[in-house]
Amino acid sequence: LHENATYEFCFVLPSKVNSAGIWENTTDPFIIFNYSLPFLELQAGFIMVPIFKQEQMARIFQHQELGIQIIDTASLFGFTLFFFLTGVKMDINSAFRITKRSLGIGIVSLLSPILVGVAVHETFKQHNEPQQVTTERLIETMIEALTSFSVIACLLAELKILNTELGRLALSSAAIGDLSTLVLVRIITFSRHFASSPLLVLVRGVTMCCFVALLFFVFRPLMYWVIKRTPNGGPIAEVYITATMMAAVGSAVLTHWSDRSPLIGAFLFGLAVPDGPPLGSALIDKFECFTNGLFLSVYVTSSTMRVRLQNWLSDPSHIKFSTIFSIATFFAKLIPCCICSFLNFMPFKDALAFGLIMSSKGIVQLSHICTFRDNKIISQRVFTTMIFGVLANATIVPLLVRFLYDPNSRKYRSYETRNLMHLKPDTELRILVCVHTSDNVPAMIYLLDHSCPTKESPNVIYVLHLIELKGRNSPVFIAHHNQETSTAASSFFENIIPFYEYEGNNWDSVTVNAFTTITPLKLMHDDICAMALDKQTSFIILPFHRKWSIDGSLEEENNMVKNLNCNILDQAPCSIGILIDRGRIQKLMKPSSSSSSFSIGMLFLGGNDDREALTLAKRMARDPRVKLTVIHLIAYQDCKNDVYWDTVLDIEMLKDVKQNNGVLGNGCNIKYVEEVSNCGAQTIKLIRSIANGYDLMIVGRRYGVESILLTGLSEWSEFPDLGVVGDLFASMDLDSRVSVLVVQQQKCI
Repeated sequence: LHENATYEFCFVLPSKVNSAGIWENTTDPFIIFNYSLPFLELQAGFIMVPIFKQEQMARIFQHQELGIQIIDTASLFGFTLFFFLTGVKMDINSAFRITKRSLGIGIVSLLSPILVGVAVHETFKQHNEPQQVTTERLIETMIEALTSFSVIACLLAELKILNTELGRLALSSAAIGDLSTLVLVRIITFSRHFASSPLLVLVRGVTMCCFVALLFFVFRPLMYWVIKRTPNGGPIAEVYITATMMAAVGSAVLTHWSDRSPLIGAFLFGLAVPDGPPLGSALIDKFECFTNGLFLSVYVTSSTMRVRLQNWLSDPSHIKFSTIFSIATFFAKLIPCCICSFLNFMPFKDALAFGLIMSSKGIVQLSHICTFRDNKIISQRVFTTMIFGVLANATIVPLLVRFLYDPNSRKYRSYETRNLMHLKPDTELRILVCVHTSDNVPAMIYLLDHSCPTKESPNVIYVLHLIELKGRNSPVFIAHHNQETSTAASSFFENIIPFYEYEGNNWDSVTVNAFTTITPLKLMHDDICAMALDKQTSFIILPFHRKWSIDGSLEEENNMVKNLNCNILDQAPCSIGILIDRGRIQKLMKPSSSSSSFSIGMLFLGGNDDREALTLAKRMARDPRVKLTVIHLIAYQDCKNDVYWDTVLDIEMLKDVKQNNGVLGNGCNIKYVEEVSNCGAQTIKLIRSIANGYDLMIVGRRYGVESILLTGLSEWSEFPDLGVVGDLFASMDLDSRVSVLVVQQQKCI
């Protein structure tokens, strides 16, 4: 009547700037223009096309060359920022924590292409060959030998193998190769100029040494002072970020004035910036997206537009030599890396993939080629050849590596049964405890303390402190029980100390080994599953992604942790438990708490997960402080109908609980209760009635298991990682502060 209407709009928050490319959705490639940056570039293209087409640049800038110079200057500034950010993300300490394997591979990957390149050049060398050709061959050899840390890090991140054994070896070897190349180029440059002007070479060398000393002994301590002034977990003040960027630009200008590339000054200043949070990560978050998405796109486009294909095709002999030279130097780098990897007991396909990774080329090689062309050291023909070589390498290598080394096909499957049910009575229980923040620690320790470790059946606890990789390229793995790394890892030790104190209080029945991993959140599950497989753990304990305060109200929610838990549930090689602390455990741990007993309720519906959860509950019931109540929920139809095999296993599992005849140990305080339900609504009523009666509820996940007891509840489930029953206990609608442990039995055998 009043011409009203209702419109529905869908907003994706937070909005995304970068797309994954046209392959994000092959059926609708134009979906990339839903992102901000591709749409901005499209608009910029529509604006620039008529300008170039109608040659209005000449009227705006008086002549067309000025406009091109402006574009080149902007792209060079962006590339200088890229080199600065590359230095920020590079962990310089990793270059000094090398292994013999990475050192050997890094040096071999540098020297072998140089030797082969020189041999090929001498083989095809013509009589009275001009000096220009010799110089070009030397430059081509150095470009082929160059191992770029940033290019390899980007490739590994794109292929999602950054934190694999292959990725870690490639990064450490690339760091050695990158620094070795930098030193070798400086030596060659100084030696070439020393004969003509030794004094000038000496002055430049002293100037460079003073510049490096200024960065690492003046600016780096100042940046650490800024970090100390920043509150723990707080953001860096904008004035410090601005000052850091101005200093980086100043370093680039300074090296340019000293007849050096401005990229070197920016890169060295980036190395001096402490990597990781808070300063390094703040710089990366603010400038990387804009630099990589806009400036690098302009730089690559303007560089490749300088290719002259017609001029290149007019010389078949040059094409023949360049093809032979590129192939020879490529395999000269590929084969030794493969051999070194294969000799270190790496499978042949993995060794071949590693060799391809070490031979990869990208934006860094492109920048060197453009610099040599700008200085007219190489000809247009050689420039075109090298650009095509980089393009072919950057296109083919990632595809081959993905084909040879696919981490998604390598599930963390165990060839042994690693769960709680199949543990022998008097064997050690190996548990992997994952911790994100200090808030996860107290509840984890309280749960471990009530898992009844004894001298006959001790607990071996592996604590893994998980930190998101920010502001650096290289993942970090720290073993805190290693005395050599404990000092360097003191900043990550805060969340580990309580576990060592727990070990000290139970020295005869508990052993703690603590680790810290700094890795991308999307790849963090790989580290967790790999450690569980390597340490042969039977149980993994994960914190829930929601945090409740001590009064029961919801404080925060982390969806990244939720996705991490889901990935681990899908791939873990052993059983898993997700601990939801809604405040009850925090209250029990207060010094003012007078309660000395710990009341546990176990809701048993049947199935593999519930039997695994009951096994854990019975182990905890051996502790004299624990009072266990097993609530067996039976479907009404099961009281009258056929008995299935799963039901037989459930009955056998519950036999000693019903009898409580000392099989579980003398003094076990166990109560068995049976409840009958014929629908999901009655199950909800039962859960609400029992939730406040216990300090901890243990339930099975039962994901995807159909039951009349849960009819109609799966459609309303908010957390698939908890299953239907766990979701009910974690729901905000449940007026209870009971903590919950959701158990899933090992499923990948």
